Amino acid sequence: MSETTIEPTSRECALIAARAADGKKATDIMVQEVRDLIGVTDYFVIATAANSRQVEAIVDEIEEAEREQARMKPLHREGTQDGTWSLLDYGSFVVHVFQPETREYYRLEALWNDAPVVDLAAEAGLDEIEYSDRIAKLLGRA
Repeated sequence: MSETTIEPTSRECALIAARAADGKKATDIMVQEVRDLIGVTDYFVIATAANSRQVEAIVDEIEEAEREQARMKPLHREGTQDGTWSLLDYGSFVVHVFQPETREYYRLEALWNDAPVVDLAAEAGLDEIEYSDRIAKLLGRA
């Protein structure tokens, strides 16, 4: 008798990414449901890292967590040469990890400010995330 495995939803995969980022001390972690606004992906996972080494560590941790927990590999991985930004594209969700200045410049979460934000404390058990003033205000936590 064959075992049937249930594929995790895109939301569950985005939460795996958020928990992995938190495990590597990312800050300003957000998950936005963008499916109804852009149509090419369901979720954006956005996180901030203090420096290029932490950007790399967070992205590597997310890749490993997705491979182990969701049996998924990214369709595409890219980033800037100087390590200020990195992206993992899994199709149904996309992960962005920025250094603070780059995140401030692109303000990706503000571009899609009509997108619902997932409550990471309730859904991922992440209630100790550190938020900058701007992101806390955006999330109504300031």
